[in-house]
Amino acid sequence: MDGVQKLLAVVIVALTALLIVVGVQVVLVIVDLRRGIKRLNNILEDAILGGGLIRPEKLTGIIELFGRKRKMEKRGQGDFHEPMPPNE
Repeated sequence: MDGVQKLLAVVIVALTALLIVVGVQVVLVIVDLRRGIKRLNNILEDAILGGGLIRPEKLTGIIELFGRKRKMEKRGQGDFHEPMPPNE
């Protein structure tokens, strides 16, 4: 029984050390994520409120670009129709 208790103690110590290391890594990732979100928030505040790098019109244009791409993919799946000539 003495050998089993020693093995159990070694396993408990190893798992405790491993959990401490993993816990520290999780805390570091959360802190880094928090810094990144704060930095992104500052950039977006400066861009929108200060009229700096990014303007709301440009953001809307980017969103519309992705929306058009989706619509064009849907159109391409159907039959091809020739455009009607303009009325004169």
